[in-house]
Amino acid sequence: MASAPHRAGRPSGVPELAALIVINPSGNRTRVLLQPLPFRMGRMGDNHLVLRDSRISRQHAQIDWEEGQYFLEDLDSSHGVYLNGERIRRQRLENSDRIEFGFPDSYQLIFTLEDRGLYQALDRVPTHSEASPLGANLAKLRAMVEVARALQTALSTDEVLAAVVEAALAVTGCERGFLLLRSGEDLEIRVARSRSGPLEKTDLRVPTRLLLRALNQRKDFLSMNFDLTGQTDAGPEHTVADLELRSVVAVPMVRIRAGKLEETSVLSPAEVTVGLLYMDSRGGAADLSAGNRELLTTLALEASTILENARLLEEQWARQRMEEELRIARRIQESLLPRSLPATGWFRASGSSVPSQQVGGDYFDVRLIAPTCWVSVVADVSGKGVGAALLAALLEGMFLAAPYTAISMEELMFRVNRFLFDRTQGEQSVTLFYSTLDADGLLRWINAGHPPPLLVRRSGELRPLPANGVPLGMLEEAFYDVQETQLEPGDKLAIYSDGLSEARNAEGEFFGLKRVRDTVLEQARASCQQVHDGLARALETFMEGAVQNDDITLLVLEFSR
Repeated sequence: MASAPHRAGRPSGVPELAALIVINPSGNRTRVLLQPLPFRMGRMGDNHLVLRDSRISRQHAQIDWEEGQYFLEDLDSSHGVYLNGERIRRQRLENSDRIEFGFPDSYQLIFTLEDRGLYQALDRVPTHSEASPLGANLAKLRAMVEVARALQTALSTDEVLAAVVEAALAVTGCERGFLLLRSGEDLEIRVARSRSGPLEKTDLRVPTRLLLRALNQRKDFLSMNFDLTGQTDAGPEHTVADLELRSVVAVPMVRIRAGKLEETSVLSPAEVTVGLLYMDSRGGAADLSAGNRELLTTLALEASTILENARLLEEQWARQRMEEELRIARRIQESLLPRSLPATGWFRASGSSVPSQQVGGDYFDVRLIAPTCWVSVVADVSGKGVGAALLAALLEGMFLAAPYTAISMEELMFRVNRFLFDRTQGEQSVTLFYSTLDADGLLRWINAGHPPPLLVRRSGELRPLPANGVPLGMLEEAFYDVQETQLEPGDKLAIYSDGLSEARNAEGEFFGLKRVRDTVLEQARASCQQVHDGLARALETFMEGAVQNDDITLLVLEFSR
């Protein structure tokens, strides 16, 4: 097989510079250099290119360089590798070839040869000593190109920051470079490099507290001579003679806050700067000509931008993780609500619960505990969000099991109250209405600080069932008495959380108990479903799209024969 042409001066065994344009399922593009070789691609984190798709194999494919050509090879993947729409086992790659993994909605890769443009022009420039002006300028240009390439291809922030430090060394001619970030009351070394490779963080022998002090003073950092002999906290091991530094260069990294306008003149140095880019030399003086100063300032600004972008990306990922966890919690919470409510027979019910956030602290349930008895519960946990939702789920589990035990309603409430108080110490409480309804119409109930449910008779009489105890979990010792009420066929009981009566419209007006009562009375001869729907419509009309600030739960029971 004939070998591919290569650039002048390139040994035949050295690969041409190539890259992959990675197009993710959302259509976003990233450029990744083919380094090292062989270049492995797959689902697992030990690949050179990690493809986050569960359908892609752990190690799906690889690209290698043989006989002067790049080759794509399938690594026995489950769904195959496709080159320009054709499934292959092993195939030579050409510029602009399209690589796919068996699914139209997964990743696509475009193979590109980089042996052109700026890189080609740089390679064709004759080699000059860096001591000459042309050689020095070429080295600086190459360094800036490497930073641009790292910005496009690097998979980690540290890779890009390392490229920034290496570029700063090339620009100034310094021997060692360190990138330090603020960490509490000190500076932490993030990158340590020399012109020949990585350094240990301990190689920076200038005390970081002195660098921080200078950073906080906001001096001209482009040329700094640390006179450590006058520093009482420098120590004998940090004298100028011991460090033998000919020059020191430090550039502040100004804090970047995307989307914010700040008056930096009134901010402290700690608020303005995120860290600094530090370089030193023992062999010679740093080159701080005007052009180099501008390049250093640009590099420091680029490093600050990289760090801010990384922070914003991490926040975005955290929000996405939180949103996904909340979606899961919402689905779990919805699954705990009754899948269906009785619509025929002597006991009928209609209910709903709408959280103000992803998850809520309200819940309701109805359950048949005997052929002639139904139990109902509506609860409202104080607070909102995940904490209230977890406590609501815990209570729901307790009340699911309670009807099948031999304990009385009074004893049940006593135990639940003690359980909640022991765990929250009164910082969180629950209002709750708990009732049983027998086939003969006997309603037995306990109201633990809940808004009074409305008993509407078929005749049009309206009677509230007031609280006869404090909310659960508020006091260490609390006792609850069972009340009894006889229902007649056609009677209905509307149980609701305070999110209904305290809902506000855009003008800040409350829906109010009067509107609840009037709506229920209007539906006195209607079914429980019609009472529920009537209240829901009245609330929707009242709010006119205003933001809901509290969970709204409504359960309407009906006794029928």
